[in-house]
Order: sequence, then C-alpha cells, then structure tokens
Amino acid sequence: MSPQEQAEHRRGQRLLFLGLLFAVLLNYPLLAVFDHNGRVGGIPVLYLYVLLAWIVLVMLTGWLVRKVKN
Repeated sequence: MSPQEQAEHRRGQRLLFLGLLFAVLLNYPLLAVFDHNGRVGGIPVLYLYVLLAWIVLVMLTGWLVRKVKN
C-alpha cells in the first residue's frame, strides 16, 4: 500500500469514527440529559447543545477532509 493510499484509509477511518461519535452525541440518552427547563442566555439548553454539537461536527469534518497542499 502506498503512503497516499494509507493516508486515505486513515482519513476514512477517522470520518467513520466521527460519524459514530456524533450519532452517539445526538442520540436519546444524551439528549435527555439536556432536556430540562434550564436556559442559557435565553436559549433552551437542549437547543444550545444540539447547535454546538452540530457546529463541532461540521468543523471537525471540514478539518478532516481538507486537502494538504504539497
């Protein structure tokens, strides 16, 4: 396997791990922890948690798929 193929394989594994991680983070047991009447800056805690998790997902995915210029 060439170094380029190994790098692509590792990238695919990292993306799979990232997808599984966020499937867990956005699943019922953790969402139930944040589902209460609390508010942060007037925003319900559950909405804030989902929004922040989504933003982190997009940022990490972008960082993982970014191409490095040689």
